[in-house]
Formats: sequence, C-alpha cells, structure tokens
Amino acid sequence: MKRLLIVDDEEKIREVIKEYAEFEGYESVEASDGMEAVKIAKEEDFDLIIMDIMMPRLDGFSAVKELRKVKDVPVIMLSARTEEYDKLFGFELGADDYVVKPFSPKELMARVNAVLKRKDSSVSGVVDEVKFGGLVIDFAGRNVYVDGEKVTLTPKEYELLQYFVKNVGIALSREKLLREVWSYDYFGDDRTVDTHIKMLRSSIKEYRKYIVTLRGVGYKFEP
Repeated sequence: MKRLLIVDDEEKIREVIKEYAEFEGYESVEASDGMEAVKIAKEEDFDLIIMDIMMPRLDGFSAVKELRKVKDVPVIMLSARTEEYDKLFGFELGADDYVVKPFSPKELMARVNAVLKRKDSSVSGVVDEVKFGGLVIDFAGRNVYVDGEKVTLTPKEYELLQYFVKNVGIALSREKLLREVWSYDYFGDDRTVDTHIKMLRSSIKEYRKYIVTLRGVGYKFEP
C-alpha cells in the first residue's frame, strides 16, 4: 500500500484529504506544520507528500528544500496564493505539482494518482544512456550531464527531457506534452509547459538549441 504524508496546519483540510486518500486505497500520515513534516519524512518513507505552503514554524517551501537534501520523494504543493512567482518557486524546488486552494478533493486525488503513475513508469526501459553531442542523459541513474558536468534538474524538467528524447524529431503540441508528461488533462493552462521548457533550456545550457519552438504548435526536440 502506497503511503502519503499530508501536511497542512488546518485539521479539517487534513481530515478531508485523508478521507479521500484512504478511499483511493492509500495509507496516510498527517503533520500540522513543516517542522513536524520534515521530522516524520526523515524517519519514515513515503511515496508522495502533499505539502501546504503557508504554515507556522516552517513553511512548505522551506520544508521541501530541507527534504530534498535527503530524499527524492514526489511533492504536490497546496496554496491559497495564485501568483506565478509562487508556482515557479515551487517547481524550481522540485515540486511535481501545485494545487490552488480551495480545491476539489477528487481533483487532488487525480493529481496524486497521476504523479505516482509517472513515478512508477519513469524507468526508461532497455536503453540506459543516450548522447547528443555533449548532452548525456543517464536513464538508469536519472542523471543529466552537459559537457561532462552533472546538472541538476527538477523532476518535471527531467521527465520533459526524457519524453523529448523518446520522441526525437516529432512535433509535440503543448496539449500533448501536458497529457503525456503530466499524465492527465491538466487543470490549468498550457503556460505551464512554456514555464518548464524555459527552466529546462536554462538547465541544459548551450544545448537549449535542441528544443525547437514550433510557432502556433508547440515544441520539437531536434539535435
């Protein structure tokens, strides 16, 4: 049984999420603030963490940053704040998804299922490594190297790059990228794709030229 850590300073929100999570067949553990969440997550293993941002003692952003030092567990962030800056900051920290309050518990569970599905299917298969000039993607270790130097990608950046590599030379619409990489019909707008493409291009440096923008369509990986 997969385990979720539900982190929110509002007890009623935790109870609602827990009820829906258990209905979906997940085991869940609760934490009321970031400090407690970090302590529990370091002592126990979880398949996914649902993390509120605005909390006492230690906010969600700081908690995720602390957890990323020791564990690579998927995170879905919750927040009443809708500013693009907050979403970008969450993604840069390695969050897998960002849900704005108030939210539908059913939608949240759909996102949880999608993130876990991606995690389970992220193993690339028989190919362990591919090279495009000085850009090297090590599928077995989930590592990426630029001219021999290891670069750090967020989970979503890596999944995007992985999908591009599997579809070299194919025109990919934003809608298809949302559907295939996010694994469900995204509940936001397709600017999410553009945001992550921008981050990925920055991460792979001069090899950003391999990700070609197709005006009015989407993108194509063309090394």
